[in-house]
Amino acid sequence: MSDYQPTLFESNVPQPLAERLRPRDLDEFCGQEHLLGEGKILRKIIESDAVGSMIFWGPPGVGKTTLARIIARRTQAKFVDFSAVTSGIKEIKSVMENAENDRRYGRKTILFVDEIHRFNKAQQDAFLPYVEKGSIILIGATTENPSFEVNGALLSRCKVFVLHALSTQDIVKLLKRALTDERGFGGQQIEIADELLEAIANFANGDARGALSTLEMAVINGESDGDKIKVTSETVEQCTSRKSLLYDKKGEEHYNLISALHKSMRNSDPDAAVYWLARMLEAGEDPIYIARRVTRFASEDIGLADPRALSIAIDAFEACRLIGMPECSVHLTQAVVYMSLAPKSNALYMAYESAKRDALTMLSEPVPLVIRNAPTKLMKELDYGKGYQYAHDTAEKLTNMQCLPDSLEGKRYYHPDGKGEEAELKERLERILEWKKRHKRDE
Repeated sequence: MSDYQPTLFESNVPQPLAERLRPRDLDEFCGQEHLLGEGKILRKIIESDAVGSMIFWGPPGVGKTTLARIIARRTQAKFVDFSAVTSGIKEIKSVMENAENDRRYGRKTILFVDEIHRFNKAQQDAFLPYVEKGSIILIGATTENPSFEVNGALLSRCKVFVLHALSTQDIVKLLKRALTDERGFGGQQIEIADELLEAIANFANGDARGALSTLEMAVINGESDGDKIKVTSETVEQCTSRKSLLYDKKGEEHYNLISALHKSMRNSDPDAAVYWLARMLEAGEDPIYIARRVTRFASEDIGLADPRALSIAIDAFEACRLIGMPECSVHLTQAVVYMSLAPKSNALYMAYESAKRDALTMLSEPVPLVIRNAPTKLMKELDYGKGYQYAHDTAEKLTNMQCLPDSLEGKRYYHPDGKGEEAELKERLERILEWKKRHKRDE
């Protein structure tokens, strides 16, 4: 329970759908199976009433506040909802004193601190003595990495649980429950196609609260037909202000657009690449998915022609992971334009595909004895490592030692294209091969 009591006027104001549908127990909770599935650690802690101070780290709308309320309800604890935005040290101390008094009478207090990362060091330190002596069970929620945003002393006394963005399937399930649950639209006849529910779920980008808010807006603005309310695609588009919303992340258009992006970059067309990037992002595509594909492109289509491409792709991936949309759109644009303008080479891709074919058909080929490790006396007696040549002991840093199995001796997989920086690598490889060929004759 919370200490907050609504006024008479507030009591007459309908609660938002997301608040009305807030899960009351673990069975109603959606997502976070890695923590709350049968036999998982957080579920065990809650069900055995062994709850200690903890921090929930995850994106918005994934259930951090809801989990804290469920825990408070199960443990029969007093629930105090505390905002880092509006509370100072004076309010903290007042709440702590009340919690200390309740503890003397055997009643637990769960103090839920939303956006705990917004508290400064002095405010966070004010919690510490009360957490240490058990006056309160602190549950903090943050969208930021607690390693950087929460004081070390406080963090060491809290178990950190990482909550993930909800999947599209999780959110669709939640939306369908909203249409049948009496706390939602269960008492009304709402007609809305499954593809529109999935579109809303895609648009929410893992945020259950945002998805429910969009559904509520769509129903309120739906077309009335007697006792029935029909939600159309036009209504959903208006509620999201995105005409491209109905882009299906799993359907043909999804693969058409990522193909268009990939092939535009391969064709060194930055304008087309940025256009297809915008088409996907504005339709609600997960930026992490795009960042993964750009990272793959950096090695598959550019490779050693410009080794910096991979670093730029990884940097863009990290930016997407850390800050998300809409801010990360410019980081993806930077990466996509760089990939488009970089010199191209598919030599690494072709090398691996060629080696993979041999690896799959020649799985029993033994590792040459000369390059086997010999950590035991028996292995040495069996000639493991015998004749090994240490390249660093030579002036050229090269040896004529054979590293491929006998059946593949002389096989070439990597054929540099000679574009960009790979031109230098091609020349170097040719010198190496010539040196080995010459010294092979000299044996």
